[in-house]
Amino acid sequence: MTDKRVCFDFEVEFSNGGGIQGQDFRLDIESDDIGDDELAAYIIRDMRLLMVGEVRILNKQIIVEKHKRSASTEAMITQNGPTQIFVDLSHVIESGMITYKGLPAPLICDHISRLKSREIYSAGTEFQIGRIDMVGNTGTYIDVPFHRYAEGHDLAGLGLDRVSDVPGVVVRVAGAAERGIDWHHFVPVECRGKAVLIHTGWDRHWGTESYFEGHPFLTEKAALYLRDQGALLVGIDSLNIDDTSGGTRPVHSVLLGADIPIVEHMTNLGALPLDGFRFHAAPPKIAGMGTFPIRAHAIFGGA
Repeated sequence: MTDKRVCFDFEVEFSNGGGIQGQDFRLDIESDDIGDDELAAYIIRDMRLLMVGEVRILNKQIIVEKHKRSASTEAMITQNGPTQIFVDLSHVIESGMITYKGLPAPLICDHISRLKSREIYSAGTEFQIGRIDMVGNTGTYIDVPFHRYAEGHDLAGLGLDRVSDVPGVVVRVAGAAERGIDWHHFVPVECRGKAVLIHTGWDRHWGTESYFEGHPFLTEKAALYLRDQGALLVGIDSLNIDDTSGGTRPVHSVLLGADIPIVEHMTNLGALPLDGFRFHAAPPKIAGMGTFPIRAHAIFGGA
């Protein structure tokens, strides 16, 4: 079934005076239409409005657009019962791939091939030992304070409580008109003690030239808000969490300065519900490095 969304304007009058308006508001729907009263109920409930006197729905139209709330995933939980669902959020690392222009691609090869191992082991016994030469910023990777600050802790000093079995939330900004993702996108979300994952949809360009140009990023105010709200980790499915058009990296500076790890180049965030999942992103325990690939994934559902 093709995803449908309703696009509309609204006006809310409060019974104790005053009101608010909204233009070009969009909402996922499961059928081909939705009544004005049902829309009004969504607005009141989702915005947690009190003392509402009247809600007027204006300029309503049904459009074909991908859902933002992962309704299909939520339905899967309901239909399948208490089954755990694992969602892989990492890109595959392949020899020769480019993650970030200017950084070398990984070289993956045999250290000992199966053919060579036959000279070492008994007949019928063989092994392959692989070798990889790469920079830490390859594929889907995590940044820890040492990446930005010489006095910050390295990968070996990263606490597992920040990256293993952490409650997560998704903030969906795919289709936003502005590249800069500002602080107000995070206000409706409970960030404290959570891995905050930002779904921009930019991962659709992975493996193409488009991935390197015009990517979405966080503003410095957004980073300050996430820091002050107590986020445990921040991830994004984009080329960089910062605007790379200049030489400063305020988001890295703010978050890593507050010991908040960053995960970049994520993928498949559209398969997650908005919350109710556990996030995992533990890197190897390496001294003297501040960045390394991870197998980021999320788990939800179950008893």
